[in-house]
Amino acid sequence: MAVYAIGELVPEIDGTAYVHPDATVIGRVVLGAGASVWPQAVIRGDYGSITVGAGSNVQDGAVLHATAQLDTVVGERVVIGHLAHLEGCTVEDLALIGVGAAVLHRAVIGRGATVGAGAVVTNDMVVPASALAVGVPAVIKPDRSSSETIGLMAQVYLDNCGRYRSGLRRLD
Repeated sequence: MAVYAIGELVPEIDGTAYVHPDATVIGRVVLGAGASVWPQAVIRGDYGSITVGAGSNVQDGAVLHATAQLDTVVGERVVIGHLAHLEGCTVEDLALIGVGAAVLHRAVIGRGATVGAGAVVTNDMVVPASALAVGVPAVIKPDRSSSETIGLMAQVYLDNCGRYRSGLRRLD
């Protein structure tokens, strides 16, 4: 895995977290228990800090960044889909960020909410708990998300951590 300090900023990775060998983690990053970071994902805390809570997953190609003024905070058992981009935002527990979605500065994604694939949650937008946000810019559809379903999806990635720890091997 590619884990880097930059100056005095050193990642803190729980011993039960999983970082794929082809993922990159830089700087002021905290990965909670059972958190996972998958191939080609980049979590770059070179200015502000980035926290990924317990049991959350950052899937392939996703990018998490922060600014000098805005940290990025991801709660527990959050699913961050492939190629998603999060910067300077807060994602509460059991939320889902869909494939290719962007969540921008000061946005807040409520507990159990879903940001649909390709959606753009613009600066300062709030997606309420259990709501669905879809489109560009995102439009809110109340009570269209299920934290129970998101929890099941998060569990798949928690289970994959053990599978990859014990079974992944490079063949070239």
